[in-house]
Amino acid sequence: MKKYLILPLLTAALASCATQELYLNVTQPAPVTIAPEIKTVGIIDRSTPTDQTRSLDNLDKLLSLEGADLDSIGTLEAIRGVTEELTANDRFNEVRLLSGMQFKTSSLGGMPAPLTWEQVEGICNESGTQALFSLELYDTDTRVNYATEPTKIKTPLGEIPALLHKASMETLVKTGWRIYSPSDRSILDEYIVAESVVFGGQGVNPVAAVAGMVNRKQAVKEVSRKAGNIYAIRLIPYRLRVTRDYFVKGTDNFKIAKRRAQMGKWDDAAELWQIETTNPKMKVAGRAHYNMAIISEINGDLDAATAWAQKSYSDYRNKLGLRYARILENRKYNEEVLKYQEQR
Repeated sequence: MKKYLILPLLTAALASCATQELYLNVTQPAPVTIAPEIKTVGIIDRSTPTDQTRSLDNLDKLLSLEGADLDSIGTLEAIRGVTEELTANDRFNEVRLLSGMQFKTSSLGGMPAPLTWEQVEGICNESGTQALFSLELYDTDTRVNYATEPTKIKTPLGEIPALLHKASMETLVKTGWRIYSPSDRSILDEYIVAESVVFGGQGVNPVAAVAGMVNRKQAVKEVSRKAGNIYAIRLIPYRLRVTRDYFVKGTDNFKIAKRRAQMGKWDDAAELWQIETTNPKMKVAGRAHYNMAIISEINGDLDAATAWAQKSYSDYRNKLGLRYARILENRKYNEEVLKYQEQR
């Protein structure tokens, strides 16, 4: 049986005077689904610009000794970030870095046209891989702000007026990725990750102000690797906190059940809701059916939860039941996707 964290919101705004909210932590399928039979994948870099589209960042060259090769260093780190994360994930038997293959792109600042399927199939056949993770885009965009303000400098002769020079620089690292599956000739994912790093410095002259920003290579490397990690995590299911409304008014049993729920005794609360499902008053019975859907979801029985929610609407005209039934149907679909993704 699946376990969920249940937290009643005692101080939260109520959906209405008759309901109260609770939290559920549910597992969502990974944003990217890869067929379970794919066990060996390759990673390629085709983000290097051609000579015709190569553009060196003048700000990098002026403000940093390592600026001219910052993109090539960052690219290696982005690839390393994806490789590390995919290797740590037991989803694949082998992750191969295809560093011996040279690719260039004629696109600058955006995603290039996809590889042809003949190219993809050729790479996979040559490398013995079943799918390709491709770094399609790597770009750094640097913006500098510069300002001065009056200040005073202490000297042996006392304080003298001066100008304080302030410089700040933000470097945006943008990586774009695609996953190619040659078996069905489909692009399984196309996604851009953008991360930024900010530097600042100040001094009594422009050189001193810029000095605090010239050694940013390590930070850009770390941000680039993080961007690779973030992308690879798109293959991993994640936890999401959601809210649900449940009824706390209608009869004395609902009031008692509310207090039981507040103490975390949800099954005890459900005993009272079960009694009220046969209440002769349609409104009360509808609320009880709805709450039985809530306890069924808490206990991981989505089929029963859906049936209770549907009946609360169809037989007792509880409008919340219709919305909840649709939410549960979506959860059931996600559960099927999760099962597919978790096949080994």
